Amino acid sequence: MIPKEILKKVKQIQIRSSRLVNDVLAGEYVSVFKGRGMEFEEVREYQMGDDIRSIDWNVTARLGHPYIKRFSEERELTIMFLVDLSSSGKFGSVTQFKNEIATEACALLALSAVRNNDKVGLILFTDRIEKFVPPKKGKTHVLRLIREVLYFKPERKGTDISVALEYLIKITKRKTVSFLMSDFLTSDFERTLRITNKRHDMIAVSITDPRELELPNVGFIKLKDAETGEIKLVDTSDQKLRREFCRQNAKNREERKKMFRGVGVDMIDLRTDSSYVEPIMNFFRMRERRLKY
Repeated sequence: MIPKEILKKVKQIQIRSSRLVNDVLAGEYVSVFKGRGMEFEEVREYQMGDDIRSIDWNVTARLGHPYIKRFSEERELTIMFLVDLSSSGKFGSVTQFKNEIATEACALLALSAVRNNDKVGLILFTDRIEKFVPPKKGKTHVLRLIREVLYFKPERKGTDISVALEYLIKITKRKTVSFLMSDFLTSDFERTLRITNKRHDMIAVSITDPRELELPNVGFIKLKDAETGEIKLVDTSDQKLRREFCRQNAKNREERKKMFRGVGVDMIDLRTDSSYVEPIMNFFRMRERRLKY
């Protein structure tokens, strides 16, 4: 039996996300994703007013006059959410935990998808696949996904992103738009991500808490690794230590961004101390600009 407080939280997320979908993301989802999946239909002779970017130069050269390629839009997309449920997601020093931000971002994007008659599926993972919910349509299905991300209790604590990516390839026959949601406090998944992105449109959603970037000066504190259980006593009054902590984390973030650029994966950068709406909107605007040029 799902606790009443979880059902209440799901309803609150649904109401808030539905408003955002209607008021903020009404046209952005369609302009960015609808039409991204295009299937070749035919080649026909060029007519006045056709977009010259559609010219098939090979056929044109062979037949001696211009021909263009025609494509038809795929009527239905499949949106997949790969959500990291490792123990490091149960952290937040401001108003929300990282896993709560992940849930609300999932809800916003999933409701945008079903509003446009697309299928939505879910893969929950740690260092193993914890749960798979096959893609379906409909608001009732989205509410189930929100419940799963909020309420599901994983058996493991660690993180293995490659496991999730390999599973996505295994279970899907057609191209998907896939949002990989994690704090990415792990490594050794670049090769698998590169391979997966050749088959799917992968988008990384990175979720960070400010305390993972900078230590406050509050004297001695115990820091516990949520995934390994290791505990360290740290003197935060040590200015050199705080600078090194900040420098190392900034370096790790920059290397991660560089890695995503290198494999051709867009990134949405979310934080627990600010709204997740604006970064998602910026992502849609960036994708829209890219499609125009």
